[in-house]
Amino acid sequence: MEGDPDLSQLPVVDGFRMRGEAVTRLETFVDAAFAFAVTLLVVSFNAMPSSFTELYEALRRLPAFLAAFAILAMFWQSHNRYSRRYGLEDGPVLFLSLALVAATLFYVYPLRMVISSAMHVITGGWAQGELDINTLREFRLVFVIYGMGFGVLSAIMAALNWHALRHPGLRLNQLERISTRGEVASDLILVASAMLSITLALALPLDTPFQQMLPGFSYTVLAIALPWHAAYVARRVRQAAGIA
Repeated sequence: MEGDPDLSQLPVVDGFRMRGEAVTRLETFVDAAFAFAVTLLVVSFNAMPSSFTELYEALRRLPAFLAAFAILAMFWQSHNRYSRRYGLEDGPVLFLSLALVAATLFYVYPLRMVISSAMHVITGGWAQGELDINTLREFRLVFVIYGMGFGVLSAIMAALNWHALRHPGLRLNQLERISTRGEVASDLILVASAMLSITLALALPLDTPFQQMLPGFSYTVLAIALPWHAAYVARRVRQAAGIA
């Protein structure tokens, strides 16, 4: 964050003063890296379909593409929200943002492979899967690699928000501190889901189809945990603001 702006003049969104309205070179680089990662998830992976059969095969990859795109978009939006709220570009932010880029580009292929396999199972075989697993050891390692990528991305965002929470130059007010703590907790929930998946993949015997589903099922609890946590933080913000 450059200089020491008059915080009273900053635009306010959801009770948060937007300190980073100007797009920086670092943020532009992060955006470009996420855009490149998305190109690795395109529906047609080899060439433009030249027949209806090839088009249909490409469309079978659509569910996996949309699901993987949504996950990448979640992390991109988290970094974008961070940049808008805090406008920081010091040493720790530079290091963590570049680490986020590196982790994203590493994570994109495990993401594509695991999500395509999940969509293959969910759609009863209609969606095309890309992952061939021959041994139980490979099955375990797939979830470990995927979980490590998901967990690292979440941990980086948690570290960024924690850095902002402790930064004295931001002069966060009470509402902003509550929201920032909520962001840290939300990121740690993502980390916990990844660690749970890795633990289940390594610890369970995985002898039955139900056991084999559990490492992936650990991520589905986020559909409940994240909205509940968001509602809790929003209620705390309203209470701090004196709004019923």
